[in-house]
Amino acid sequence: MIQKEFGKIDGVVRAKRRPYIPVVLSIEEVNTIISVLRHPYDLVVKMLYGCGLRLFECLNLRINNFNFDAGILTVHDGKGKKDRTIPIPQVLYDELKHQIDNVHALHQKDLSDKYDGAFMFDSIEKKYKNAGKEFIWQWFFPAKTLTEVEGSHEIRRYHLHESHVQKAIKKAVNKARLTKRATAHTFRHSYASHLLQANYDIRTIQELLGHSDVRTTMIYTHTVKSRTIKERRSPLDF
Repeated sequence: MIQKEFGKIDGVVRAKRRPYIPVVLSIEEVNTIISVLRHPYDLVVKMLYGCGLRLFECLNLRINNFNFDAGILTVHDGKGKKDRTIPIPQVLYDELKHQIDNVHALHQKDLSDKYDGAFMFDSIEKKYKNAGKEFIWQWFFPAKTLTEVEGSHEIRRYHLHESHVQKAIKKAVNKARLTKRATAHTFRHSYASHLLQANYDIRTIQELLGHSDVRTTMIYTHTVKSRTIKERRSPLDF
């Protein structure tokens, strides 16, 4: 081994990593996957695609995140601990309200079984000790079973587990015989790409996705065909 320092090297440019181009599904492919999913996984996917949510954002939704009067869904503590609002898809209103009715019925049963409430944020738990038992703080996609808290005798309810959703989506993608590799995050990519394809401006899409930097959102310009007029003409001829 030659034990010598390289010294100063000029004129060397660091190689840039090529941007990853995400997989995007067509509207028909999204609908096909949803059609072979069972409840509640079909509704999870509708929210991932219809609102452009990350999987953890979707599963962390609680009843009080929905404002049907204003038609707005509020996402708290997204990536980077940021909050944002998203339009609720009008086509999902009835289905979402039916899910809320299901959660209410489950909540009443949990109360009668003397459970200790939904798992809560530490800050809310300290300020409002009984918040976990209030209906508005229940998970929109609750877990199917109650969980015993380690180190205590508390019985609480968590939200649907991410791995269960991921497995359901993988199974549905295989059943739909798609030629693309699709995951839970693919529906968020598809949401952004379809908005861009519908001529929504990149800044609006950035806000809906909760991106800090518009350069992150710009990746979706590579996922859809450009609709820009490219015919060479003088501005005088417009």
